[in-house]
Amino acid sequence: MASWAGQPSVKGSTESMRMALLTFSLVGIQFTWGIEMTYCTPYLLALGLTKSRTSLVWIAGPLSGLIVQPIIGVLADRSKSKYGRRRPVMLIGSVLVAACLITLGWAKEIVGHFVEEGEFRKSCTVALAVVAIYAVDFAINAVQACCRSLIVDTLPIPKQQTGSAWASRMVAIGHLTGYVIGTMDLVKIFGPSFGDTQFKQLILVSAVALIISCGVTSWAVTERVLVSGRDADAPNKGIVEIIQHIFKTATSLPPRIQAICNIQLWSWIGWFPFYFYSTTFVGEMYFRYDAPHDVKQSKDALGDIGRIGSLALVVFSSVVFVGAAILPVLIRSPDEENFTKRPPAAIAAVLTKFNKYRPDLLTAWIWGHILFSSSMILTPFAHSFRFATFLMALCGIPSALSSWAPSTFMGIEVNRLSAPATSYRSLSATSPLELTSPITPTTPTRLEQGAVAEKDENNATGELSGLYFGILNIYTTIPQFIGTFISMIVFALLEPGKSPELAHDADPSEHHSTDGPNAIAVCLCIGSFCTIGAAFATRRLRNLYRGG
Repeated sequence: MASWAGQPSVKGSTESMRMALLTFSLVGIQFTWGIEMTYCTPYLLALGLTKSRTSLVWIAGPLSGLIVQPIIGVLADRSKSKYGRRRPVMLIGSVLVAACLITLGWAKEIVGHFVEEGEFRKSCTVALAVVAIYAVDFAINAVQACCRSLIVDTLPIPKQQTGSAWASRMVAIGHLTGYVIGTMDLVKIFGPSFGDTQFKQLILVSAVALIISCGVTSWAVTERVLVSGRDADAPNKGIVEIIQHIFKTATSLPPRIQAICNIQLWSWIGWFPFYFYSTTFVGEMYFRYDAPHDVKQSKDALGDIGRIGSLALVVFSSVVFVGAAILPVLIRSPDEENFTKRPPAAIAAVLTKFNKYRPDLLTAWIWGHILFSSSMILTPFAHSFRFATFLMALCGIPSALSSWAPSTFMGIEVNRLSAPATSYRSLSATSPLELTSPITPTTPTRLEQGAVAEKDENNATGELSGLYFGILNIYTTIPQFIGTFISMIVFALLEPGKSPELAHDADPSEHHSTDGPNAIAVCLCIGSFCTIGAAFATRRLRNLYRGG
């Protein structure tokens, strides 16, 4: 039996404000991910790594997700901190991420302070940059795990899709903001005081944005405090026992949760190369086919490729943002089958006809997979910056759906696991969990699971949200290992040397040829075929819901 003190609440005078504050931390997280995915690949190439070795560096993302998110999720699920289960991890983690980002941006200067000029200094700089990337990924995965779980913990089941839709909007805002700032020449605007390169200044902005966004959400949200529970009463379990617990749960998932995880497994084989290499892909298209000669000789090729790639991804993120704002209106939510608002008589006929053709979220998700696959299969035929940008833009709607749908259905299913045996026993006159008004109880409210016979399927404790979202992340990271392995082989076969666009310090004989097919385009194309598997997996989940 789990026992809780207090009630979850979010500051704000309207539901929209409360939803925005609850999900605001995702703006900083996605901004940071965007900077890493936009600039770190060309940054490593500029340091002299080959593409195949760079692909190995990106094992950091799936490795951290595979290890950190599930373990942090379980540990947070058991936490009895008076500040809540999620917010302490969010705040401490965001500070660690900021410190690691600064180390990454100033890797050359840090190494140069201790090591004399020469090849050894270059090797040390690469090593420090790689270690910093790993540290960033490990820490930000911990922050992200708790931000997602906080949404599930705070919202009742009928609000899970709304919360996920708002999370998708915040992700889109984080993406869009990062890419818009990335298109600006920050060194020219602010001077070298905050760093003498575009990358350094973006690193600083990212560090500050992450701390502020996590701080705002932590300030706005009040969590219920875990008093006692089956797992919480055994806090001294070691890492081995925690891993065994995660493994046992992951191998016996409920059918719908298993289906959601299967979708992630297939879809992320396609999304991994898109998120990590699309900026470099667009920048290479520009440098190879569209750039004037003087631009090709630029001293800051990293900044140029980053800005060109960011410009393309601004278009992509604009489509994501519009999709995140409009799609929740156009798509039926899972609970609309049981409740329909009565429209005004003047527009009743129009709305009735409109609702007749509104797709449900699962159907829209299926078509999102198909659109993504159709776009990426054309990347080997891209021979201009404009066409590459167009293909990126087409992926905006699928991206909005992939950010929104999994967390919606996972949140619903996780809360349903505890809802049938959950009830609220108030120790004061304060009303139970709602998001219709700010809640600031003056006396404790205790929620006990399995204590009384009354049942309410709309109630939500999110007791195991950290565990199940950690398992979902395992299914998101496994395909990243697969994608890394695929890209490593493709890069080694098609472009085995150093980047001619970025590695200016390397001998020209070490540069790879640009005459054959673009290796990143081939990786994107291979991923597109796997996304078709995600469409079939989503259809199976839809059948499970329709079959009851």
